Amino acid sequence: MTRFRTITVHPDVSGSALAKRLGPEKLTGDSPKIHDYRHGKRNLFVGPARGDMFHLCASLDPRYICCSTHVIPHISNCPFECTYCFLQNYLTDTTLSVVADTRVILDEVRRKTSEQPWRLFRIGTWELGDSLAVPPINTAAAGLVEGFREMDNCILKLRTKGARVEPLLDLDHGGRTVVSWTVNPREVIVREEIGTASMHDRISAMKLVAAAGYPVGLHFDPMILFDGWEKAYRDLVQEIFSQLHPGQVIWISVGSLRFNPEMKRKIEINYPASVLTAQEMVLGDDNKLRYLRPMRVRMYRHLLQCLDAAGAGECFTYLCMERWNVWEEVFGRFPKSIGHLDYLMADSVWRRFPGMVRNRPEKERYLALEYPFKGIGK
Repeated sequence: MTRFRTITVHPDVSGSALAKRLGPEKLTGDSPKIHDYRHGKRNLFVGPARGDMFHLCASLDPRYICCSTHVIPHISNCPFECTYCFLQNYLTDTTLSVVADTRVILDEVRRKTSEQPWRLFRIGTWELGDSLAVPPINTAAAGLVEGFREMDNCILKLRTKGARVEPLLDLDHGGRTVVSWTVNPREVIVREEIGTASMHDRISAMKLVAAAGYPVGLHFDPMILFDGWEKAYRDLVQEIFSQLHPGQVIWISVGSLRFNPEMKRKIEINYPASVLTAQEMVLGDDNKLRYLRPMRVRMYRHLLQCLDAAGAGECFTYLCMERWNVWEEVFGRFPKSIGHLDYLMADSVWRRFPGMVRNRPEKERYLALEYPFKGIGK
């Protein structure tokens, strides 16, 4: 188990399976309320669910084409040290926290998703932390995997930069959980994703979960510029698909480095050796800095060419937090709305992974989803 400075369990969940696995050294009480971002990572708090735990991803923005994923933020903070992580500019209480009572979360998900039984809900646990970073988090994730087994209009999405997947391998997941990885070249992992698993170990873990029947998701996000990035990303794609068959990959997301101006200073203070903030960037109207659009388009096109060359063109690939005109420059087409992209993803799952979607998605129902999209024609 990862060594934490303190482990605190709230009295309301002291009898939970997660609390019992933590051993006798744990304290009992409320969260220690640590406010230093890096110090908080070393202190674990296991607590009850508080308030609603199921909602749309907070990144959804009608000015961009978003994938309209839902989230259950049962993790807060992360033991890894990614220099670009937005949590360093977001969290106030920085204690690494995990919700132990997965039953409460599952009941809320069942209740809310039953209101749209025709829809495929993609539900992630990674909004505020890594889904599988350390064993206590893995234990909580295993409870969610088993709970999602019977939800035939939901897919649980676990996302990690780690390789600790052993608690998942013997579970009866019912094919309703996707295990995903953020992937980047070695140069990025060593310099900017401090403490995370190597790409070799991530790929080894992908092979293990794929052999256990889980679909695999890949997230080339954030793509990061550095000298030699073209070859590095080409080699990365070849390395992954020399070990995985494209038929095991349910979707691939692609996006570039982005952060708000306030976080630029946080990166420079917390990680002075990082060179992320040295690149030329432009401020979007979502208040995030990005590489200039021609460079982003060049990066995305290059990656698509690498995927095609590796035989992975059949995988559903989409852009994260980009406007319609970037989609058109990269793919030659674009979803007409956020609901349209939601439909395209559900239809791809229905066609490529039989059994994960109960009935063929009805396009008109998805197009009627009320996500105001303001990007067309601008």
